[in-house]
Amino acid sequence: MKFTKMQGAGNDYVYVNCFEEKIDDRPEMARRVSDRHFGIGGDGLICICPSDRADFLMDMYNADGSHAGMCGNGIRCVGKYVYEHGMTNKTELLVESGGAVKTLWLNVDGGVVVSVRVDMGSPELDPGKIPVDLPVGRVVEVPVSIGGRRWDITCVSMGNPHAVVFVDDADSLDLEKTGPQFEHNRIFPERINTEFVQVIDGSTLKMRVWERGSGETLACGTGACASLVAATLTGRCAGRAKVLVRGGELEIEWDQAENKVYMTGPAAAVFEGEFYI
Repeated sequence: MKFTKMQGAGNDYVYVNCFEEKIDDRPEMARRVSDRHFGIGGDGLICICPSDRADFLMDMYNADGSHAGMCGNGIRCVGKYVYEHGMTNKTELLVESGGAVKTLWLNVDGGVVVSVRVDMGSPELDPGKIPVDLPVGRVVEVPVSIGGRRWDITCVSMGNPHAVVFVDDADSLDLEKTGPQFEHNRIFPERINTEFVQVIDGSTLKMRVWERGSGETLACGTGACASLVAATLTGRCAGRAKVLVRGGELEIEWDQAENKVYMTGPAAAVFEGEFYI
């Protein structure tokens, strides 16, 4: 099976062109290729497939084999892949993922895609649709007890569920302990991605993320979007911010007039190869 390893702000996935390759058991393949000792190594598997609704379909699996609806860093790399592999000559693309169609704008320099802007859609704040099991109209800085400690959480779906927590020092957190406590808490029926966000100033956020099914990752595009939405809802930002993640930085904007979140960030190829299946 031919593959390409790609990363967006350090969020790395194994990409397979399923116009040409066939994978019978994608969850199992995701587990195998994601293993950083016995496989290729990555945060998951992304299959680039035909779509009846868009130019391409992104079918994504986390490192544990669970299916994922959306990945902001992953979808930017899909845009880079299909353009640089000659699968399209468009610089404005439609990519289907998790039942929704996203618009991508490719920033191309000398035939190379250096960054991608993505319409990430509208943030979902209805607890039942995120989902989060709390008896409130919106989960905005709602106090909960997780791991024997009080946390004020703001919950947002950007095609997948997020809980955002604002902290004084993101670097000092023991995410290996705290992340799973959030991910598997009973109030999150489909598990949860959790962002621990430190406000640097009114236009800069620093984020660490624990992703369901993958653990701590160097970046999460949907998580950066959720963090900006949460920061805006709580008065910490005014709808636009640079989000600093361990693998780089992302530019996030929430256009509240049209209720759309836009993300701009890098996409890079790491290496190509063949995986014996």
